[in-house]
Amino acid sequence: MIALIAVFHVFISHFAVGGGLYLPVMEWSARRRGREDWLVVLRQHTKFFLILTGVFGAVTGVAIWFSIGLGSPEGASTLIRYWVFAWAMEWGVFVMELTAIAVYFYLWDRVDGRTHLRVGWFYAFTSWMTLAIINGILGFMLTPTNAWLSAVGTGQEANVWWHAFFNATYWPSLFARMCIMATLAGVFAMITASRMPDEQLDLKAEIIAWSRRWLLPGFVLFPLCMLWYFAVLPPLSQEHMRAGISTIAPNAFPAPTRMIVAIFVSSFLTVIVAYVATDRMNTRSFKLGAALGIAFCAYVTIGAAEMCREMARKPYVVYGYQYSNGTRPADVDYHNQAGYTANTVLASPEERARWQQGYADPYLGELMLRGQCITCHTTDGYRSMKKLLAGRNHEGIRDLLRILHEVPEDSPYKRYMPQLVGTPNEIEALAQTLASLLGLPPEEPPSATPLTAPSDPTPPGPEREATVSDPSVAPVADAATPG
Repeated sequence: MIALIAVFHVFISHFAVGGGLYLPVMEWSARRRGREDWLVVLRQHTKFFLILTGVFGAVTGVAIWFSIGLGSPEGASTLIRYWVFAWAMEWGVFVMELTAIAVYFYLWDRVDGRTHLRVGWFYAFTSWMTLAIINGILGFMLTPTNAWLSAVGTGQEANVWWHAFFNATYWPSLFARMCIMATLAGVFAMITASRMPDEQLDLKAEIIAWSRRWLLPGFVLFPLCMLWYFAVLPPLSQEHMRAGISTIAPNAFPAPTRMIVAIFVSSFLTVIVAYVATDRMNTRSFKLGAALGIAFCAYVTIGAAEMCREMARKPYVVYGYQYSNGTRPADVDYHNQAGYTANTVLASPEERARWQQGYADPYLGELMLRGQCITCHTTDGYRSMKKLLAGRNHEGIRDLLRILHEVPEDSPYKRYMPQLVGTPNEIEALAQTLASLLGLPPEEPPSATPLTAPSDPTPPGPEREATVSDPSVAPVADAATPG
């Protein structure tokens, strides 16, 4: 659900930024040429633009926060805690952006052309600023830099704020997104042009010819930006991408491979179909359905690119600091000694005390499943637990959990899944819960050796020093501090 909402929001928000530049550029071109007929079409496009971005963009943005708050509350908390001022700036700019586009639309034919154009340029600037701010946070999640990882939990995070913001992937990601935005500006302009009547065939052809040029920068520069982006990824992320590029073979078509193929195929189709379908000889037959088909190709490109970016970050939500299920590498030892559920508010003190004595019951297994598995997996749907565990008996499930808990060097799950944490009885309770999902008959669990919490365990939290627990994960190079 988060992915579906996020991809649609990215699709609309990138159009908002690209279209924010398209509007003043086309208005400037029309006024310079004295083309009043272009301005009439642009006004219609502005109305479509305002409704689509102002309504659907804003609603899906709120929906993302709601969904990640349910699906990954720890990850959302981390991003809010360390980037509260960035979010405040982004929301301030966002309010100015919404105000500017509304003023731009309602001032058509009410002010002189120069004043109206200035409002358009102001909107273009504010929409780009929202991109620039959010891009820094998204890049931080993948490449947070050594400076931030060393400072987190010490109270000195503010001193390395700019290091974390202008991280290693900031600039390649920014330029790649700008290429996508220019492409979407042209694609959505062709949607408006496709609805023009046949009586305006010549004008329709001119608008389409002018708009489809916006697709070329993305087609030419986007692959170069992606190569730059891949070059600065952390080593573990580069392994994911290399696996995707090198495993195109029978019975070897994993998710990274599918996403990479989808990116390049759909990107190619977006431009080629757009130019073929909008050729002057086909202008009369270029209707809304054809325009929506081009938009769908662009949508697939964005969806595949976003999925690829998410896969590159696995198994982290913030690379090297927090796993995708909310646990932190720095807290692994604590959870393994004191227990993953030692401080949960979802169980009574009596239940927690009983679990500390080595008792495993179904509710304990359910809490382990909710806390460490359900963030990424479902029971029967996307990333199905039943499909992952198919064919395993009780001992097979325990073997899988043992691999996830101990993380041996040759583990096939190491690149994608967080380390499983917990005491032996917690992991045994999880094994019994997973067995019940498969419909396996109950089995008397082996007795677990009761573990006592350390005499003075340091509870997990942001005050603990964050470290990369996996020695195979090399540190990320610091981004230079901007002058």
